[in-house]
Amino acid sequence: MANVKLIGLWYSPFSKRVEWALKIKGVEYEYIEDDLQNKSSLLLQSNPIHKAVPVLIHNGKPLCESSVILEYIDETFEGPSILPKDPYDRALARFWAKFFEDKGLAIRKSIFFKGDEQEKAKEEVYEMLKVLDNELKDKKFFVGDKFGFVDIVANAAALWLGVLEEVSGVVLVTKEKYRNFCAWRDEYCTQNKEYLPPRDELLAHYQVYIQRVVTSK
Repeated sequence: MANVKLIGLWYSPFSKRVEWALKIKGVEYEYIEDDLQNKSSLLLQSNPIHKAVPVLIHNGKPLCESSVILEYIDETFEGPSILPKDPYDRALARFWAKFFEDKGLAIRKSIFFKGDEQEKAKEEVYEMLKVLDNELKDKKFFVGDKFGFVDIVANAAALWLGVLEEVSGVVLVTKEKYRNFCAWRDEYCTQNKEYLPPRDELLAHYQVYIQRVVTSK
């Protein structure tokens, strides 16, 4: 039996992506919850460059970065495909996954920053949402006709973005502006509930986090 361990955080969308892929593939694994305030020696040894989760350890060999880990899981373990088989669709999937990854910083700035930098970040997020809304106007999935790589990577946009909006009071998404995106998000969270952390628990966690950020300033 393969020796698979996952170092993660229950509230991290990046960790949840990897868990999701392992479950889709039916891989048995040991989950190790870490603590960013007191990082374990295993995490620091396994990811000495970024010192961040998630880290997948397979047969003693560590791998970092969630999108890289997803591709590794898809190529290494038997089970349903995560990336499309068609080369063109695989390239498209990587494009959209990178699109989501590249917008992460703008989302964080639009939530946690203030002043001109926040407003600039908001404009970038609005443009991102407009692109996504247009892309989803006549389809259920980003690439192909089944749930896959991009949809897993999109978990932060589907669940975490709304949670961060609620705890911060910063409104980025409205049904009036982004009807297709909102419809996709609602169905996504309903259909994939088993792979996502409970929303109320995420809210409680980030309410404490926001308060800590405010207090520290």
